[in-house]
Amino acid sequence: MKTEDFRITQYALGELHGKDREEFERELAASEELQRELEQTIALCDRLTELPKDEDTLTDRQRESLRNACAIECTNRRQRQIVQRVLAYAALVMGGIILATMALPAVSSSLSQPSQAMLAQLEARRERKAEEVQIAAEKPQTMVAAAATPPALGDVAKTGPATDTPAEQTKSDLLALALSANNLQVQELEQSDKKLLADGSASTAAIMSIAAPSAPASTMTAAPGSLEKTKQAVSGDIPIAGRLFASQAPATREAAKERLDGRAGAFRDEDQSRQRAINEARGTFNTEAYDAIEDNPFRETKGNELSTFSIDVDTASYANVRRFLQSEQLPPAGAVRIEELVNYFGYNYPQPTNGQPFSVNVEVSKAPWAPQHELVRIALKGQEIPKGDRGPANLVFLIDVSGSMQPENKLPLLKRSLKALVENLAPDDRVAIVVYAGSSGLVLPSTPGKEKTRILEALDNLAAGGSTNGAQGITLAYQTARENFLKGGNNRVILCTDGDFNVGVTNQSDLTTLIERERASGVFLSVLGFGEGNLKDSTMEKLADKGNGNYAYIDSFSEGRKVLVEQMNSTLFTIAKDVKVQVEFNPAQVAGYRLIGYENRILAKEDFNDDRKDAGEIGAGHTVTALYEVVPAGQPLPNRPSVDPLKYSEPSPTAEIDRKASGELLTVKLRYKAPDGDTSKLIEVPVKNTPVAFDEASPDFQFAAAVAAFGMKLRNSPYAGDLSWSDIQKIARRNLGEDPGSYRAEFLTLIEKAARLQSGK
Repeated sequence: MKTEDFRITQYALGELHGKDREEFERELAASEELQRELEQTIALCDRLTELPKDEDTLTDRQRESLRNACAIECTNRRQRQIVQRVLAYAALVMGGIILATMALPAVSSSLSQPSQAMLAQLEARRERKAEEVQIAAEKPQTMVAAAATPPALGDVAKTGPATDTPAEQTKSDLLALALSANNLQVQELEQSDKKLLADGSASTAAIMSIAAPSAPASTMTAAPGSLEKTKQAVSGDIPIAGRLFASQAPATREAAKERLDGRAGAFRDEDQSRQRAINEARGTFNTEAYDAIEDNPFRETKGNELSTFSIDVDTASYANVRRFLQSEQLPPAGAVRIEELVNYFGYNYPQPTNGQPFSVNVEVSKAPWAPQHELVRIALKGQEIPKGDRGPANLVFLIDVSGSMQPENKLPLLKRSLKALVENLAPDDRVAIVVYAGSSGLVLPSTPGKEKTRILEALDNLAAGGSTNGAQGITLAYQTARENFLKGGNNRVILCTDGDFNVGVTNQSDLTTLIERERASGVFLSVLGFGEGNLKDSTMEKLADKGNGNYAYIDSFSEGRKVLVEQMNSTLFTIAKDVKVQVEFNPAQVAGYRLIGYENRILAKEDFNDDRKDAGEIGAGHTVTALYEVVPAGQPLPNRPSVDPLKYSEPSPTAEIDRKASGELLTVKLRYKAPDGDTSKLIEVPVKNTPVAFDEASPDFQFAAAVAAFGMKLRNSPYAGDLSWSDIQKIARRNLGEDPGSYRAEFLTLIEKAARLQSGK
């Protein structure tokens, strides 16, 4: 006998009849264990039915009494299952009552009005569900599955309109709203139906009682994108709804459909309140994911003369940090990638003049947070390409339309940002749109840029719902890009998501392997991150890195315009790929050094000459900045224990003299490939040891140093030095320059917020 069977509860409530009752009683007579379970079930049923019947909901005292009773009865796992069966069965009966009032003949007319005892049972189940959610919140592995507390029956009833519409129409409408608000797909309803009972009314009640709404009961509304599914359910156009509403009069069904149509505008008006509820839920169930960052340490030059890394043109970290600070929160340390903060801003670096795709510029001054040390800035500037001179683009928008993308700062913001890009396409550019949720599909085949109306309409029609099978969408997007490949053009997939892949290939390792395999086709990848609460930052950064592309986080429409319109060429048009930097330090001039940022871009020294090794890309007009803090020869290295002198590897006196005589501090070497090339080219730039005072350095140098100091202080780096928030702001303020877009001015406000939040004021 299966103890999870409903027969024990049905028998205790007098709902088991005929042959089923006779068979159960035979088993009961032969099993003492079954008899004990039945006694416990009957005792609990008595407790439920003895509750007061003159109120729709329980008082706090009654709830506490019921919780205590459950605690007494549930002394082991099996008894807890009994409580769940009783409450679930009560919910099923309650569902039958609701459907009876909708004139379904399958339900006995004697149950046409819900009893107060049954309302109490449903309320008790709701309270138990709330406790389960609280327990789940304390277990990381169940946080994603946990949902807001299901609404009490009274709460659901309150969502109905205050009109004199017949009761059966109102409740039909409410059932449709419940299905829509819970974001249940048709196939999910079918699966739930099969798992519960064959009787359509009972299975519907179970769906209503166990489905977790997407927002608290007080703000439960149906998402506009699910209205069409809801109307189909009410009209009986889908299999399960056909059973639910088969006996309902056509006029009643039509009335419910009209009511839903009328509420579409109301749903849109309620976006802000629904978003506030979602934000509250995110605060409880935050599953954002960031990689841990450990600052690059100081390295002694002797034995470590070479420092090698891949360039990084991502800017996501800055926009994400801004989102946290503007929400009055300090960002997690793992969200603060200093190189992305520095590279968020444009700098006035000189254009290349020697036929190379980018220029290389080096400046040396003093480190403002450690004046005894020097600060070296390595600056790259990609060649500008006028819009009319660039080749055509073959773009595939790969858009996440899963249920997690519903909030206003996800899919709606995504669509608005991509529309701004579409408006700036050239006539010979091409756009295709691939979407993915539980499955993926091509919603717009490759379409010329001159057909903007067609592209914009396809974006307008997108709606969110379902799970997230990102790998399936990635495969289809690359296939679409290959089928429309433009030789000599820009072939790129633009992945737009919150990164919350939860179906199919879901782990970072397998996803990055998939991207590495797909990039061999010559198709580049850009990743745009959206939203909060479940942002998978670490996954998206790795996908962009492995896909020969860049990663940006879009926290507002102005940021969307910056990335996709103002910086369209640098974001979407690559002029050099696999760009690697190797710096050789002169031990006679440098005791030690540390690279500021780029912690997850460090390469082995052997990787520099290995053309098989992947590295970063530079877009048209891109600026890339890297900073080294250098300890002059003769000074000790901070935070680093000393080692004994080497017996066999000390340089000869002659070599030491030659190194000092050269006057060179370091040599910067770069390797890069053409966007469609396989063989790298080398650039080499020697740098003299002639530092200037920090106040005499260029404005861009000083501003970049202020941003780096901001990042170190924000994540409590052990190398942040003694520079105060006020000092950082002063440096940034006096080096704002022309500041197109006022991005540097905005940075001043973020310094103020960070200072206040860290001080706790």
